[in-house]
Order: sequence, then C-alpha cells, then structure tokens
Amino acid sequence: MSRMSTVVAVVGLLISPPSARPDVVLEWNAIMLTTVAGQNPFAQTRLAAITHVAIFEAVNAITGDYEPYLGTIAAPPGASPEAAVIAAAHTVLVHYFSSNEALTQMLNAFRDNSLAAIPDGPWKADGIAVGQAAAAAIIALRANDGSGGSPTTEPFPPRSSNPGEWQLTPTCPPSGSGVFFHWRNVTPFALESSSQFRSGPPPALTSAKYTKDYDEVKMVGDVDSIVRPPDRADVARFYNALLAVTVWNPVARQLAIAHGNSLAENARAFALINMALSDALVTVMETKYFYAFWRPETAIRAADADANPKTVPNIDFTPFIPTPCFPSYPSAHATASYAARRVIQEIWGAGGHSIELIAPTLDLALYYTRLKEITDDIDDARVYGGIHFRFDQEAGARQGWGIGAYVSGNHLRPVQF
Repeated sequence: MSRMSTVVAVVGLLISPPSARPDVVLEWNAIMLTTVAGQNPFAQTRLAAITHVAIFEAVNAITGDYEPYLGTIAAPPGASPEAAVIAAAHTVLVHYFSSNEALTQMLNAFRDNSLAAIPDGPWKADGIAVGQAAAAAIIALRANDGSGGSPTTEPFPPRSSNPGEWQLTPTCPPSGSGVFFHWRNVTPFALESSSQFRSGPPPALTSAKYTKDYDEVKMVGDVDSIVRPPDRADVARFYNALLAVTVWNPVARQLAIAHGNSLAENARAFALINMALSDALVTVMETKYFYAFWRPETAIRAADADANPKTVPNIDFTPFIPTPCFPSYPSAHATASYAARRVIQEIWGAGGHSIELIAPTLDLALYYTRLKEITDDIDDARVYGGIHFRFDQEAGARQGWGIGAYVSGNHLRPVQF
C-alpha cells in the first residue's frame, strides 16, 4: 500500500476492483518483446528497460511498496495498478513506434483488450492517468541519453594493425568501422557511469591463458570443426538467434508464474532485470572499445605475428556463426546474461526451476533447472560458435555479475514501514 493514512488505505482497498487478469506485467512484457523484435539488440534492451521502469513507477506510485525510481508520480487513492501497467507500457511503446501505423494499431488493440477486463470506474481512469504520467516522465528522462543515431553514427576504424588490435571482419559494413561505438556513452539506468564496472585487461598474447583459450576456440569454433559436439553446435546456433533480452525475459516470466508473485513484485523484478540488461550492454561496449581486442577470426589467421610460438595459425579459419563487427573482449552476451542472472537469482533463487526456452526460427527448445546451466550454455555458444575466446566469456561473467549485484542492491528496494 502507499504511505497514506490507514483510513485512506482501507477506503482505497474497499473501492478498488478485482484484478483484471493473473498478471498484466507479464502480459505486457511479452507484448513489449514482440514489439521491439525488429530492433537491434542494443535498442531492444533500452526499450525494454524504459517500458518496465515506466510500469514499475506507475505501479509503485499506487502501492508504495518500494523506493521509487523517480518519485515524481502521484496516484489517487484506489487507482487501479492493472490499468496503470497497461497505460504505461502502451504509452511507451506507441511513443517509440508511432511512425509504424500497423504496429501502433496492434498496440492499441492490445491496450483495448487488456483494459476491457478491468471494470469501468474512477479507479480505472485514475490508473490509466498514472500509467500515462509515469511513461511520459521516463520518456522525457531518456530523451537525450546518447542512444540516438545508427550503429555507425560514430566511426571506429581499427586503431592499428598490431597483433591483438581489433581488425575489421568479413561481416563488417562498408563503412569500415566498428559498430555501436557510441553505445558506450549511453546514460545508464542504474549505474553511476559506463566505466564503473570496466573489466581488467585481457591476457597477454604470450601468456599460458591466452594460448589455452586460443587453442580451444581454434579447435571447436571453426565452421568445419570435427570435434564440436552436435549439442554445442545447437547452443551456438540457439544463442545466436536469441540474445540476452529475449532469453532472460521469458525466463523471468516462467519463474514469476511458478512462484505466484504479486503485480507489484513483478513490476519491480522486471524493471531491475531490464535495467541490468541495458546497463550491461552499455558497460560492455565501453570496455570493448577501451581495449579494442581482436576477434578469434583475426587472431587465428594472423597467429604467426603474435610473438607466441605456441599459437599455430590457420589462415582458413572461419567461425561457425558470424562475427559481430566490434571488438571481442569481453563478451556482450556474457555480460548481459550474468547481470540478468544475478538479479533473477536474487529474486527467485539459483535452482529448482523448470525453464523452457524456444528459438522458433530454429525449431529448437532447450530445458533447464538451474540458472547457471543457461549461462554455461551461453558461454559455450560463443566459444563453439568461434566468435569469442573463453577469457572473453569469463570477463563478461565477472562484469555482469557485478552489475547485477549493484542494480539489485541499490535500486527499487523495499520500503521499511
């Protein structure tokens, strides 16, 4: 309940209608993912975070269960939190996709269908107003957050041709630059800065660690590898099709349903998860371009120049999945996934789950009982896919784990009455 007098709180309970459906937070999480699906992975995570922070702020203005994100939204007694969720999510998504008439019509239909389940009354109108106000506040806050422009807005050509330096790979665009260089300057949702959790440097090219991880990706990551097991080929393809935002939101929905969390609990959980995902991708791009470390595709073909006599080159090495056009260290999928896993683990625990993840385009499903099993597969996916060294994954894991702990420990904390 909000921090009002006991009398007002009780009156609010008496005049509030029953819940519209089991949970509109989960419903609009799925709608949000469908809506943002055509965007690049970085934009997807930002839009997911904006949507869920707006949802949280709207619900929390009514319930007052947690510390607010902004604390500027007022809610009348008895306002429907379900209507607030629907209005907040709808307002955010329509704002960012207003130029797509078909998508806007679809979102309007979803809104109308969701709101139809809530009995008419002042609580409904008040809830809608609260949701719209929360959405407007978050949209305004993020209006100049550094995310504008295209992936090649700020060019980053290779700094040099020295061993260890990132080089263009065959999948790079004609611009001749790394993509999403500007993302390192996007304003975080929860962190103090994009460099707050910058990783330490990658291993030296002549180190035993580099040699070991070089040999691994060279052996199992080549498109023609004969030692890559079929199940590792499956996870490489699976987690190339599903990136962090489309992995961890469905995981969280399944756990929220299994645990029967309240609307307010789910509003907070999904806000934290998606803030962590978005901030992780901002952080990892800051680290990637700070070190500008080469990809396995470059390293394995040019190993005769790395001053390491133990790294034997393969000039024909081609990764099993396409190499993204930005530096290797650390892994973006790892950083984002470990950040989300840490938040989810704080809320629902590490194991004892029943999780199914589906990649419809591959006709492939994976099943898990522990969150660690998912991140283990993601780590393998990038190495067996031939686009990351194992130390890229390990650095991303440390970075993401720290981000997730910071986000969940410092934001949207329960209010102590």
